Amino acid sequence: VGGPGATVLQVAFLSLKGIVARPSSRIMADTGPRHPLHALPLESGAVCIEGSPWIWQLLHQCVENAWEYWSVIVGLVSIACFLFAALPQLYVAHTNGRVDQALSLGFLLCWLGGDFTNLIGCYLTNQLPLQIITAIFYVNMDIIMISQFSYYKLKNDRLKGNGSLKGVCISWVVISITLSIILPSQLLLKNHDKNIDVEVSQKTLGITEMSGFICGYVSSVFYLGSRFPQLHKNFHRKSTEGTSYLLFALAMLGNCTYGMSLLLKLPAVRHLKSQYIMHHLPWLIGSFGVLILDFFMTAQFIIYRKKDRNKTKDLFAIEVEPLLVDEKEI
Repeated sequence: VGGPGATVLQVAFLSLKGIVARPSSRIMADTGPRHPLHALPLESGAVCIEGSPWIWQLLHQCVENAWEYWSVIVGLVSIACFLFAALPQLYVAHTNGRVDQALSLGFLLCWLGGDFTNLIGCYLTNQLPLQIITAIFYVNMDIIMISQFSYYKLKNDRLKGNGSLKGVCISWVVISITLSIILPSQLLLKNHDKNIDVEVSQKTLGITEMSGFICGYVSSVFYLGSRFPQLHKNFHRKSTEGTSYLLFALAMLGNCTYGMSLLLKLPAVRHLKSQYIMHHLPWLIGSFGVLILDFFMTAQFIIYRKKDRNKTKDLFAIEVEPLLVDEKEI
C-alpha cells in the first residue's frame, strides 16, 4: 500500500536481516556459501547463541548489539504502519461515497506499481516467506482501493447499475483475498520443500542482486511519482474532503521509521559508511524523498480543511438566517 506509502518492503526486511553478508562469531554452524543479500549462511543448521531468540525465529537474523536490535524494532514498526495505512481511507471512502472525487487515480496506480515491483524484487532476490506474504498483502490492499475507486466512479457517473457493479467489485475483492491466501501458502510449502544447500553461481547472484536494485529504483520512482497527481488534484479542488489524513500520516510514520531503521545499522568504520549508503541509496531516496512530499500533503490538509469548515459554517448560516428573520418579524 504501502504503502500504501513509499517504503519498499523488500529492503525494509533487507535492512532487518543485513544486506551485506559478514561472518559472525555468534552464529555457530558450518559456514557454507552465502547469498550476498542475506546475512545468514545457506546451511540450515545455523544457531544464534547470544542473539534475541524471537528475532532469530521471526527473521533468521542474529542481532549482536543494541543498534541492530533497535533497527529491527523500528523496522517492524514501519511495516505495521504500512499494513494499516489503507484501512482509514477505505472507511472514509465507504462513508463518504465520493472517493473518485477525492483521490487521484494516478496516485493509486503509481502506488500499485511501486508495491508490484517491490513484490517482484522480493521474489527475485529470494527473500523470506514473511516478506513475500506481506508484499502480496500490500498489492491486494492496492487492488481493493482501486476496486473501491472504480465502483464509486462508475456508480456516481451512472454508467452501470448498482447491483451488477456491486457484484463485480465484490467478486474482484473475493478473488484478491483468495489469491492472498493461496499464494503465500504455496510459497511456504515451496520454501519448506526446497533444498537450501544448493550452491548458486556468482553470475546468478550478480544478476539477482542487480534485479533487486532495479526493482528498488523503479519502486522509488513509482512512490515519488504517486504524490504529484494527488497534490495536483487537491490543489485543483481546493479541498481534501473525502480523503483520510491517516492514510498519509501512517505513510509518513512508516517512511520515517523505515529510514531510521536503515541509518541505525550504519557501520562504525568511516569508509564503510559511504559504501553502506550507496548500497541502500534507492530505498533511502524512496523513503525520505516521499516524506518531504508528504509534508506538502500535510500543508494542503491544514489549509483546505480550514476552508472546508468555513464553507460549512457559511452554508449553516444561510440555512439558519431566514428562521432568525422570521422570529424577529413575529
